[in-house]
Amino acid sequence: MESAVLIFTALSGFGVFLFRAQTKYFFSLFLHTLLIVTASSWAFRALSTGGLMQFNLLELAGFNLSANIDSLSAFFLTIISLTLLIGLLYANGYLKLYRKTLSDVRLSLHHLALLWLHISLILVNTLREGTAFLSAWELMTVSAFGLVVFEAERKEILKTGFKYLLQMQIGLALITTAFLIAKSNGSVAGFETLDAYFGGHGSLPVFFLFFVGFGIYAGFAPLHTWLPPTHLTAPSHVSSIMSSILTQMGIYGILRVLVSVHTDLFPVGLLILTASFITAFVGLRYTFTQQDGKRLLAYSSITHTGIIGIGIGIGVLGLAFHTSALAALGFTGGILHILTHALSKSLLFQCIGSIYRATRTRHLEQLGGLMQTMPKTSMLFSIGLLALCGIPPLTISISETLLYAGLLKGLTVDNSLLHVLIWTVLLSLTFLISWSMFGFIRVFRRTFLDAVRSEAAAQATEVSDDMILPKAIAGLSLLLMGLFPNVVLKLATQVTALFVTDLHSLDDIAPVLTYLGIGGVALAGFLLWTIKFRGKIQKPVSLNYRRPNTLNKPNPEPEFG
Repeated sequence: MESAVLIFTALSGFGVFLFRAQTKYFFSLFLHTLLIVTASSWAFRALSTGGLMQFNLLELAGFNLSANIDSLSAFFLTIISLTLLIGLLYANGYLKLYRKTLSDVRLSLHHLALLWLHISLILVNTLREGTAFLSAWELMTVSAFGLVVFEAERKEILKTGFKYLLQMQIGLALITTAFLIAKSNGSVAGFETLDAYFGGHGSLPVFFLFFVGFGIYAGFAPLHTWLPPTHLTAPSHVSSIMSSILTQMGIYGILRVLVSVHTDLFPVGLLILTASFITAFVGLRYTFTQQDGKRLLAYSSITHTGIIGIGIGIGVLGLAFHTSALAALGFTGGILHILTHALSKSLLFQCIGSIYRATRTRHLEQLGGLMQTMPKTSMLFSIGLLALCGIPPLTISISETLLYAGLLKGLTVDNSLLHVLIWTVLLSLTFLISWSMFGFIRVFRRTFLDAVRSEAAAQATEVSDDMILPKAIAGLSLLLMGLFPNVVLKLATQVTALFVTDLHSLDDIAPVLTYLGIGGVALAGFLLWTIKFRGKIQKPVSLNYRRPNTLNKPNPEPEFG
């Protein structure tokens, strides 16, 4: 059954060329639904049994392609299924304009690339043998390239796409080199051989190769340069998928390697933590200097990649200092942040896409007053921003609470070096979160509550319901997971169990998260009520829209979908 679905969808994908206009979208959606149901069932079975599920993906074709699904694979398969469903639903409304301007062949290629991206994401998370994994990784890269260059007739887009492809090939070369070095005598290179290699050799040199290779895809600084321009040129539904799950495949690769790392834990943890702090500060440094909404969110994604890495780095340091509470809470906080960031960024990129459809601009300084003209999108955008700022009961507040709890637990250990590291992390993390909160509040006020600053913003109207529904699903998911934190905590705990054996500290923190969710309901309700009913939208400033002025000049950079 498992192999039948993958083979059927892979071959049937070429059927999109037989359909026209919106029919090809519904045919593609049917194939994606088969993949979502299949991957979700694998994840559920793996998580419910708590062990490793193995089967042959190509049994019907007479070949052997072993799939292995543990809690880490199941966790990422769950995120892939949820965020891709949201992105696919949004694509229906977002592609309406393209159906009028692009040929059926171009649209068919787009749907085929999206389908093969979905298949490759599933394969990346289930294959362990080196050649098979690297082939799936390359398929994922090439499929994403096809999506990024959707409007390939524009030279800027094609140039950006090839830069992305080049940097991904560098990452692939580093990962391949690491696999070859770690290959045991007479065995096949892959994740399964890493235990034997790291057991007899120092972990840091080979882990460094893996970290840089996967880190390019995740967007760790200074390897992040491909990410903002790629988001800028890709259609908004593609940007939402790339930010929510595609870049997180780099994090998956790092975690998959860490499962086998049991030596050199202190330098490995310090490497991850240092790179993560640099990434978080670089991302935040440039986030709020951007005027293009998609570029702003792209740099914000870099910041949150850093925060995820901080959680993982804390977890590795906890293992190095034999502090189970620090390790368990650090890993769980970082892992949960992957899920919450995926949903919030999916929501926000789709909101920016809706604003672009309504105003034909993403230049934030040309907007203003959208709470009045686009109330549904404005409210959903506010939920996404509150989530990114860590406001309870939205789920990012859970991951950040776990990180803080782990750091405070670590202070109880009598070790001066660990105390220095923890206080550095505590102060830096607090600064990052505070800076992010202040910046996003300013962005929301300028875009939605301040005076209308252009004719495009003044004439904006709300987008259609088929572009509202997927954003509502993402926003509701964020709220529900924040209200019922123990459900997502249990999911993340099973992943943490791959790294840490003593998980009692997570049982201790569970009641705190419940109270946080309950108290957060009142806080979030008050904030949303304030935004909706008390946010005084200023009267439009007196502008002659036909006369050029500094407030409504067009963005000097070309804008794409």
